[in-house]
Amino acid sequence: MNRPLQAASQPAASPYLDRGTAIAVFLAFAAAYFCSALVRSITATLAPVLTQEFSLQARDLGLLGGGYFLGFAAMQLPLGSWLDRFGPKQVLLCFLSLAVVGCLAFSLATGFAGLLAARVLIGMGVSACMMAALTGYRRWFEAPLLLRANSWMLMTGSLGMLASTLPVQWLMPLLGWRPLFWILAGLIALSMLVIGLTVPAQEPRAPRGKSVVAAAASPSGYRQIWRSGYFRRMSPLAFFNYGGLIAIQTLWAGPWMVRVAGYTPFEAATGLFFINAAMLVTFWTWGLLNPVLAHRGWSADRLVKWGIPFSLVVLAANIFAGPDAGWPGWAIFCVASSVMGLAQPAVGMAFPPALAGRALSGYNLVIFSGVFVVQWGLGLLIDLFRASGFSDVLSFQSAFGVFFASCVAAYVYFLRNPSTAAMFGVDNQGP
Repeated sequence: MNRPLQAASQPAASPYLDRGTAIAVFLAFAAAYFCSALVRSITATLAPVLTQEFSLQARDLGLLGGGYFLGFAAMQLPLGSWLDRFGPKQVLLCFLSLAVVGCLAFSLATGFAGLLAARVLIGMGVSACMMAALTGYRRWFEAPLLLRANSWMLMTGSLGMLASTLPVQWLMPLLGWRPLFWILAGLIALSMLVIGLTVPAQEPRAPRGKSVVAAAASPSGYRQIWRSGYFRRMSPLAFFNYGGLIAIQTLWAGPWMVRVAGYTPFEAATGLFFINAAMLVTFWTWGLLNPVLAHRGWSADRLVKWGIPFSLVVLAANIFAGPDAGWPGWAIFCVASSVMGLAQPAVGMAFPPALAGRALSGYNLVIFSGVFVVQWGLGLLIDLFRASGFSDVLSFQSAFGVFFASCVAAYVYFLRNPSTAAMFGVDNQGP
């Protein structure tokens, strides 16, 4: 008679990982994301070499850089469903195998078409790195730790971007750019081994007592995600402001420094190094501050509302300064725009854990679609203005002016559609 009462009185098993396991899982995911960020940003450093060897124009360079993000964005919708159904570990390992093949294909390319196809494949392969991690964190980490882990994942990405600048520039005379991609393929394969040995095959327990497979089989698919007012409100900012930040950080800051500010390729690589170092420190700082901000009631809305205007002022100042806007100006712009990174985990926490993969991947689709459009669009606009008789400097300024107007419009839309959903650090719709 007492057994049922004793069983009922026992505390429910925690869905969260213990501290040691959580650290190991974070480091495993971070290793893969480091490789993802490195291969994402390496085109900015290699731009002068690839432009010379393959006779690339600005639109070609923009498309080559954007090809990565095209492949990345194309996989986000199926990725979200697969993450919810099969779990982060299995999905990430499958995707990273594509990245290994893509790196090897890039190293063997003999023309622009081969480079572009390989970049698309690489983008597809690493497209699960951040989303698999955030999905796992959503299921396995408590909210304050989740927010900190997200910021420190972005810090790890900045470390990968750092590795794509001066270290790559130093290795180029010794190895050439093709062997660098053999090394990248090896690093990604090594990260796969670490993930296979460290990350749980599935979450400790299914949310609400249901299996993840059953929850993911909901007929609503992405409908619940698209219909979210908070999701729609943040989407234009994700597309233009956050997507533009990544487009500039991973590509156009380099050509701006060379063709507008008059830097040498080595000076531009040094500038990119300092830009990414600034972002590394920024995301490390966000990781420290996030629990404090959450405790004091600072929402993602509030942080974005006050942070984005500063980034717009800096962007306008850089455009106006033209040749006088070097790496410090673009570093300040990237740091100011980093506030948009705080909205991503808030979007994930606005939905139940069983929908986290789809929510995060849907939002990531918006971001990286924006990266592709901004990255290629800036190249097209620069060539268009050059064909109209503008100088290199004025062509860049005019193209970036169009980008600035788009960012302002996205911010106005954000202000005119207030929402209290998905507050920073608060899971409104979760179980």
